[in-house]
Amino acid sequence: MNKYFLNAEQLTKKFGRRLIFKDLNFEFLENGIYGITGINGSGKSTLIKIIAGIISPSSGKIIHKLDDKVIDAEKLHNYIGFVAPYLIMYEEFSAWENLTHISNIRGIEFNKELFNSLLEDFLLLSRKDDMVKTYSSGMKQRLKFIFALIHSPKILLLDEPTSNLDDEGKETVFRIINREKQKKIVIIASNERSDLNLCSTEIKLEDYKL
Repeated sequence: MNKYFLNAEQLTKKFGRRLIFKDLNFEFLENGIYGITGINGSGKSTLIKIIAGIISPSSGKIIHKLDDKVIDAEKLHNYIGFVAPYLIMYEEFSAWENLTHISNIRGIEFNKELFNSLLEDFLLLSRKDDMVKTYSSGMKQRLKFIFALIHSPKILLLDEPTSNLDDEGKETVFRIINREKQKKIVIIASNERSDLNLCSTEIKLEDYKL
């Protein structure tokens, strides 16, 4: 069982004199889907990046725990799967070559069976040997989900997860998000109602501006 816990304590972020959010507290103790919502520019991506350890808060702290043990910041990437439109892939490589390369970077075993299964889940198996630069924007977005899942993360952070997806792509992603919520914490940052309808709880960033 995934005993992963996430806490935010008095989280505040400023860029210069501009306040993004202030005194944000939350606690996710159970597997499920949780939302972060707000208008464009409200700080959704900023909060997701803070949770992922990519940027630091101005004050307060994020705590990741596994089995009641705090995870060291330098090891946090081993536990997190991250999907966002702004992530970069190796476009001159095929999807399969990307998976090989990322496995080596992560230091994980190349799991042919798992990778083929994920490619099939995300409707990319027939295109696995094609260079990523030939993919549509929606195909690239689905490939990012595969990258986020190959190391069996404990927490999945999704920033605008249905960006560039058509209806078929959204249905595929929603099905897999609902599958993953059974065994991990999933956090979705979005202002798309179809994304947020998956969530049991929403953090509304407009409530933390004053």
